Amino acid sequence: MAALCALLALAIVWSAWLYRGIESFAGKDEAVPCDAIVVFGAAEYDGRPSPVYRARLDHALNLYRGGFAPLIVTLGGDGGDAFTEGGVGREFLMASGVPESSIIAETHSRSTVESVRRLSAIARANGFRRMVVVSDATHLFRIHAICQTFGLSVVTSPRPRVAVESNPSDLGPILHEILSYTAWRLHIE
Repeated sequence: MAALCALLALAIVWSAWLYRGIESFAGKDEAVPCDAIVVFGAAEYDGRPSPVYRARLDHALNLYRGGFAPLIVTLGGDGGDAFTEGGVGREFLMASGVPESSIIAETHSRSTVESVRRLSAIARANGFRRMVVVSDATHLFRIHAICQTFGLSVVTSPRPRVAVESNPSDLGPILHEILSYTAWRLHIE
């Protein structure tokens, strides 16, 4: 019984620590001039970005137009249809006026860890020293931690909320990140 209580106490402390870290990253925009803007993929529907993915792409587009970086990297593989998240992101950005030469689309990754692994190779191949990462606010703590393990220098910039999202006080996305981060740390992701 004492071991169970100790395990429960440890889980509570761990979750509280993660909650604080997730909220810290979610509440700040660190965007500064960098070598590249990196957009983590989200759902696409038959070649069109979902509202959440579009918000990420729009935010990256605003950063690009604001001169934060000369290049945008879109990440994400097969979304279950004939399109990839990275490819849909590239097409969206090109339709928004970004030259194809200013976009790198990674189209094979299927998870956050795999996206960072592939981003690491892209960064080495292109000589990126620092990147600004765009994703959902609650996702940025985990992305930042994974990037650090790959030796990547990143700053984070959360995309704006969209109308189709749940209430900001909904703990679902935070619980998802607590579980995903824990699984990654335990090497069971």
